[in-house]
This record gives sequence, structure tokens and C-alpha cells, in this order.
Amino acid sequence: MIYGIWTFCAALIAFIISTVTGKFLIPYLRKLHFGQTILEEGPKWHKGKQGTPTMGGIMFIVAIVIVTIASTVVYAVTGNEFVTSFYADIPKECVLIFCGLGLAVANGVIGFIDDYIKVVKKRNLGLTASQKLILQFLVAAAFLAVLAIAGFGTTTTIPFAGKVDLGFFYYIIAAVAIVGIVNSVNLTDGIDGLDGSVTFFACVAFMLVACTKSYLGITAMSAAAAGACLGFLVWNFHPAKVFMGDTGSLFLGGLVCGLAFAVDMPILLLPVGIIYIAEELSVILQVSYFKITHGKRLFKMSPIHHHFEMCGWSEVKIVAVFSTVTAIFGAIAFALAYFGG
Repeated sequence: MIYGIWTFCAALIAFIISTVTGKFLIPYLRKLHFGQTILEEGPKWHKGKQGTPTMGGIMFIVAIVIVTIASTVVYAVTGNEFVTSFYADIPKECVLIFCGLGLAVANGVIGFIDDYIKVVKKRNLGLTASQKLILQFLVAAAFLAVLAIAGFGTTTTIPFAGKVDLGFFYYIIAAVAIVGIVNSVNLTDGIDGLDGSVTFFACVAFMLVACTKSYLGITAMSAAAAGACLGFLVWNFHPAKVFMGDTGSLFLGGLVCGLAFAVDMPILLLPVGIIYIAEELSVILQVSYFKITHGKRLFKMSPIHHHFEMCGWSEVKIVAVFSTVTAIFGAIAFALAYFGG
């Protein structure tokens, strides 16, 4: 019962904050002329989206940060009074929550800098690839360092295998995984409603996994993230009135990674993030094939959602299919955590 009430309240409040913030943020972004620049190499029909306000990810960032901090503080203060039916190491859980939130916000700041350069400085490509990667690896390293200082070791839980100690390689693998997923989520933000919808189902999956581990605080954080994504979709679903920008997509990438580490099962990023990974792999394969074959293309366009666009799929259909795939693999992740955790 307490899980249901706690989760529903977190999701509802985050949804309301995100939706209402959009009501005021979108006109303000228009006033500042913070419009999206559509690159030439994208689908030609995307040119109609030129000038749509960007950096709208601020609305769900505000919602997630407020609800997560508020719910975690309440949980830390009153948790021992109402958490009586299951085991809960509340201080440990709070550390994981704030570290995960910090990872998300730090990546969001990188995205904000990138968007600012594109929109205000009028440099279409924003930060260079090397600048982004350096900043992202520094953020990932800081996240892992804080967890190490807080007493979290180099072990990770693998379904049906239990705790596995990877030693020093844990940090290398974890850093690469974090940066990889963050950039994968960024690549997924290419059509109206796609990134927000896929991430909604990813957050729901981690919410259910957190339930299996009796992590009430992480459950609330995941629910808040899901609710905030829905609030953003009110404004971002096709035809989009606002885009999340790198500010939002990099934040969501950090958030998804933070949730995976919070439940001590970062390996679940593989099934939960199946769409993110497919998007990034499509880009890698496209570029590699183009170089090897001296100009031939494996896909009509990458990331993969653009390939389906070029095949005649509508944006709504792509969002529906990709979200369904995420929901199915999210259910698989939940089953792995429940039966093999």
C-alpha cells in the first residue's frame, strides 16, 4: 500500500510540475529566440521544424530534481517510522539517489553548454565531439569516485550469478558504459516524442526493479522521472511545440544510468536501453560501412529512427514501435531482477 501511494504521488506531482513549467517556459524560449536549427543532412521534411523552441528539457529537469529531493528528504526523516514491512538501508539508498541525480544534472549542464553555444553563439555543432567526451568522462569518473568514497565497492549484481567483483576493471567498464548510454540517449532525440517516450518506459522498468529490491526512495525517483517525461510529452508529442535539446537528452542519459547503478544492476542497461543502444550502433555501423565501402550506405540514414522515416514510417508510428520494444525489454529486465536478483 505504501509503495502505491508513494509512487503515485511522486509521479503525479512530477507530471504536474513538468506540464505547468512548459506552459511558461515555451513562450519564454520563443521570446529569447531559442529556436532549433535543423541540420542539412537530416530528412528534408524536418525543415518545417526550424525555429521550434529548444532546451525544453528544463521542464522535466526541474520536476525530477524537485520531487526527488523532496521525497528523499521526507524518506530519510520519516522512513524508519513507516518502512516496517521490508528491509531498507535508508542512508545507503539516499547516497545512491543523490549520486544518480548528480550524474544526471552534471550531464544536463554539459548539454546546456552545448545548446547555449548552438542557440546563442550560433555555432550549429555546439561543443566538439572531443570536448563533450572529455567532460562526460570527467563526470562519470566523479560519479564513480563519490560512490567509492561512500563505501560502494567494485562488485555488481548480475542476474542468476549474484555479486561479481570486477576489481579495478569495474571502474573502466562503468565509465565507458555511462558515457556510451548518455550519448545513445542523446542520439535517440531525433523525432517528436521519441526520447521522452522511450525514457518513460525505461524509468518504469527501473521503478519496478527498485520495488523488487525494496528501495522505496529509488522507486519514488523512478516514478518522478516517468511522470516528468509524460508531462514533457504533453508539449513534445507530434507535432512538437518544444524540443528537449541536449540539455534534456544528456540529463535523461545520466538519469537512466544513475537509476541502473542505484539498483546495483547496471547490466540491466542492456535490455532496458535496447533502443538507445540500437540507435548508437546504427550510427557506428553506418560510418564504418561508409568508410569501408568508399561511400556506400548500410541504412538510408542514421540514427536508425531516420532510416524508418526514409522508409515511409510516420513519426508517431516510430515512437509507438520503439516504445513498445522498450516496454517489452523493460519487462524482461524486471523478470531478470525479480527471478535472478
